[in-house]
Amino acid sequence: MEIKRRKRSRPSSVSSSVDNDSKSSEIKVHRTQENKRQTDQKLDKTREIVDKYGADKTTLIQILLEIQRENRWLPRDALQYISEKLDIPLSQVYRVATFYTAFSLIPQGRHHVCVCIGTACHVRGSPRLLDLVTNNLNITPGETSPDHKFTLSTVNCLGCCALGPVLQVDSEYHGNPSSEEVKKIVAGCD
Repeated sequence: MEIKRRKRSRPSSVSSSVDNDSKSSEIKVHRTQENKRQTDQKLDKTREIVDKYGADKTTLIQILLEIQRENRWLPRDALQYISEKLDIPLSQVYRVATFYTAFSLIPQGRHHVCVCIGTACHVRGSPRLLDLVTNNLNITPGETSPDHKFTLSTVNCLGCCALGPVLQVDSEYHGNPSSEEVKKIVAGCD
């Protein structure tokens, strides 16, 4: 009498799990390679900027401003490169980067939205305006939208009190915008 052995097979749930794990690993490797490529490109731009100024220590602020303009923030890799190239301690580079409000150590959105909450704007309704903007962007002051399209902040004065309350989007000022105008302004940002 001959005994036949059954061929063992994995249950389909295990098989699909193994397939999904291998696909997941491939995706992770691809993302890692893509992130490395993007980091290398950003560092190449940082190198160009530093070289443009001749690696002169006295141009630290100008270098940081250009890197900020290029990336919309100051990545750690860039700050480390600057520190090494200019022969300045990293702590000193960070002191400068954190002292000036023009610099950010966290990624910023493509569009900077700012609501004035100074006294003149406050009495003219800036809390209401801030609520409108917060509801339209779905972020609160100090946050950046998940898609990095908007960063929202508040400021104590934009210097145009007669227009209050004032909303600034990038370099454009909007005085006392209505709810519909806020929607149009936000929708008009690419």
